[in-house]
Amino acid sequence: MSSPSYDVLIIGGGPAGSTAASLLKKYNPGLRVLVLERETFPREHVGESQLPPISKILDEMGCWDKVEAANFPIKVGATYRWGTSDDLWDFEFLPLDTFKDEARPAKYEGQRVQTAFQVDRAIYDTILLDHAAELGAEVRQNTKVAKIHKDGDRVTGVELSDGSRIEAKYYLDASGNSGILRRAMGIATEAPTKLRNVAMWDYWDNAEWSVSIGTGGTRVLVLSIDVGWIWFIPLGPTRTSIGFICPADHYKKMEMTTEELYLSALEKQPLVKELTAKATRDGKVQATKDWSFLADRLVGENWFLIGESCGFADPILAAGMTLAHGGAREAAYTILELERGELDGEALKSHYCETQRTRITQHIRFADFWYSANKQFTDLQEYTTEIAKDAGLRLDPQQAFQWLGTGGFTGDVAGQAGLGGLDLGGVKQITGMFTDGTVGWSLSKYNKFKLNLKRAREDVVFSYKDGRIETQKCWKRGQKTLLDSGLYALLIQVLQQHQDIATIAQALMQYLTKTKAAATPELGLQLALQSLEVMLLEGWVTGKLDKKKPRLNLNSPLEGQMIHKNKDLADKL
Repeated sequence: MSSPSYDVLIIGGGPAGSTAASLLKKYNPGLRVLVLERETFPREHVGESQLPPISKILDEMGCWDKVEAANFPIKVGATYRWGTSDDLWDFEFLPLDTFKDEARPAKYEGQRVQTAFQVDRAIYDTILLDHAAELGAEVRQNTKVAKIHKDGDRVTGVELSDGSRIEAKYYLDASGNSGILRRAMGIATEAPTKLRNVAMWDYWDNAEWSVSIGTGGTRVLVLSIDVGWIWFIPLGPTRTSIGFICPADHYKKMEMTTEELYLSALEKQPLVKELTAKATRDGKVQATKDWSFLADRLVGENWFLIGESCGFADPILAAGMTLAHGGAREAAYTILELERGELDGEALKSHYCETQRTRITQHIRFADFWYSANKQFTDLQEYTTEIAKDAGLRLDPQQAFQWLGTGGFTGDVAGQAGLGGLDLGGVKQITGMFTDGTVGWSLSKYNKFKLNLKRAREDVVFSYKDGRIETQKCWKRGQKTLLDSGLYALLIQVLQQHQDIATIAQALMQYLTKTKAAATPELGLQLALQSLEVMLLEGWVTGKLDKKKPRLNLNSPLEGQMIHKNKDLADKL
């Protein structure tokens, strides 16, 4: 008897697996897609805090309305207490003075495009997996993959725990940290970080929210204490995830049970104590090592790694689910194009691998930068020199630390400067907090700018939209890539005609006003200038100063609309 045959077999039914299955069936309903999930949903899972890019993907999948109807809290940002300071800082996704109260469930439009969810994974993952099934994917729960059959770098089938074998044309490993297919194919992993943390958590009922914003809006809390940091994530009107992360060395040194260490940490944080004063917990403290890692290779002859099987970045900036959804989307697009056969298959797979590895590495590095500012962890400032060296720069620790926070990471969103849910202005503000001072802008040093493409070669990268992958022009020089898309493309056009900053800004405003490419022309200009800053820092633009002409006076004050101190919570403490 021949084995059952599918076009795509996905190991794992979490957010990555469900996203890939849904998009494959949406854009090519004729594909035979099978999802194998070893557990039975609903089941609890850690990793509940999202970033706004996920909402756009949920809308593309066709299940944003279903997630919204579940009444999860609307995440409008986060409140951090970090390092040795007692200050509480709010990081907002949108200016709250423009946030309007609106009834729920709402549509994915207006202000909700800029927000995210805080989700109970038992409910959320079930919604997504059921949605994939409704679109026509075959879903088998309580089904364990026991063995991967292979021939060289090609997967030839999977064997289930009951001894049956299933074959497919393509295989996706969405099995999380288990990395079932990754391990079977002998793919090594690296830990490009010196952070070695342990996470432990429990779920609480009837904990008080730290803040309520409109109908259902709130922030997550990230609160450092002398031995680590605590997360506080409302998952619904009465349910809250509270976790504690500390260095593995501290965990071993204390010689306490996981529960004892967890409760002693919560006891040290007065705000958490107050918010949980009338709450009860499940009493099932769970723990896992919280070590960032990255797979050496994410794609093979007929297989892809997606989600956490690819790698994991420390959760300090809540990037995990965004990386999982985004990578799964791009893997699905890649398979769709491989089936069409119109583009170079090897180039498509190489681009997928390079893009995901770069993105995960950026988030791991940014987490290192974040931790290096907190003296309650091992001082990582010396390590920032190694991080910069990976990017081809020779900097001393202080220079490297400054570089990381002022433009060392870009390209988290194609065609725009930013990382971890923050634009470049936000990254500079954080750097200012960490270095006890306002961080300047290189743009402010000059007033004449010239496009510099010397020794750069024209190349292409791929862009993903509406189920198709299209080639997009870019410029490459050494390890640097300049996308000829989004705001970067606009700046390339403007710089070919103008060099004076006043006329550059005027041309940008005229374009942004005419096209309505941003929510407001002023916001568009702000983001365009941030992208110009990146181009200057990376050598794609050169700057000169004409003392007879005015300069822009750009600055990132430590407090602004999107990042500011929370005096109300401070007073409450």
